[in-house]
Amino acid sequence: MKNLYIVGAGGLGREILWLAKRVNQVEQTWNIRGFIDDNAQMQGREFGGYPVLGGCDYFEDCSGEVWVVVAIAAARVKKIVVDKLSAYQNLHFATLIDPAAVMQDDLIVGEGCILCVGSVFMANITLGNHVIVNQNCTVGHDSVLEDYVTVYPGVNISGCVRVGAESELGTGMQIIQGKRIGKRSIVGAGAVVVDDIPQDCTAVGVPAKPIKFHEENA
Repeated sequence: MKNLYIVGAGGLGREILWLAKRVNQVEQTWNIRGFIDDNAQMQGREFGGYPVLGGCDYFEDCSGEVWVVVAIAAARVKKIVVDKLSAYQNLHFATLIDPAAVMQDDLIVGEGCILCVGSVFMANITLGNHVIVNQNCTVGHDSVLEDYVTVYPGVNISGCVRVGAESELGTGMQIIQGKRIGKRSIVGAGAVVVDDIPQDCTAVGVPAKPIKFHEENA
């Protein structure tokens, strides 16, 4: 079994703990060691019987091969943490796929992805690295979700959609066929995308419209 650490001890991290246990019920894959969190107030606490062992610098003293999954929903923060962890030579990024996720054989999944219970992936879909697809989402044929995208629960993505890197799709939103979401954009909960969304913006509503643009490095 591989030693697995969950980076992020918040709500998503505790959900990912359950996901890893569900994977182990099908095939004993992960020796779950605990949580890692840079928030000092989290360190020393315990969730679901597993300790918060320390911050990312915990891995400086780890010997042997270790596997981590980054359970952070905020796409930009997720990328910062992944970049920090990538400095450790003996560290690998785990991909966790819930046994109740449904997918076709040609699904391409990058490293560090999290695919949650009840989500459905149709034909010829590509997921970049560190993509999170929460529970009960659907992704249509020939769609691409680039690196670090986070898809919140209950999202419906139609076919031939492309979602740019570091974007976030809010709970229960929908995207119609063939649309594009620009890099680093956030689409609000319940929105319906019927036109392309530019990069570096927040878009809300039915139909979804940008209400705010933000700096790339903000």
